[in-house]
Amino acid sequence: MTNSNIDDQGRPEPPVASDELSTLLGFLEFQRATLEWKCRKLGSTDLRKKIAASSMTLGGILKHMAYVENHWFSDWLIGREKLSPWCEVDWSQDRDWDWNSAANDSPEQLAKLWHDACELSRLNVASALKNGDLGQLAMRTWPNGDSPSLRWILVHMIEEYARHNGHADLLREAIDGQVGE
Repeated sequence: MTNSNIDDQGRPEPPVASDELSTLLGFLEFQRATLEWKCRKLGSTDLRKKIAASSMTLGGILKHMAYVENHWFSDWLIGREKLSPWCEVDWSQDRDWDWNSAANDSPEQLAKLWHDACELSRLNVASALKNGDLGQLAMRTWPNGDSPSLRWILVHMIEEYARHNGHADLLREAIDGQVGE
């Protein structure tokens, strides 16, 4: 997605008057860019930093969001089997493996994992849109047989990023005082 309206932090501004798809994708890209901004130029120590009683870290958020990108846009939307590293994880041993294992990864590994997941998600959405619209149902179903639509997945991902970007705001401020929406 190209956008000539880039803010001071390098984020593409969502369109203010556009169709539904462009609006949803615009807000998802803005949320992705916000997480990237909050983690920009930080080393391993900063990406592992926790605040208060929370075990949450910026590195954990990056790895979790890479997992969530793959989960919704590959596993669910396209119906693919889990990709590496997610398919090698014994989730019954550590339900928060994505969060916890991030402390063992370098900033470069975390950034690559997340960037690659976002790029694959973009390709999967583009591929799905060649075959249908926002109302098309994901390939996977919940136990009751229902499937979320592509529209639902996009809105859910915007919500997921927005929630974790709030956490990222607090973590980044505690690291170096950087604040901003």
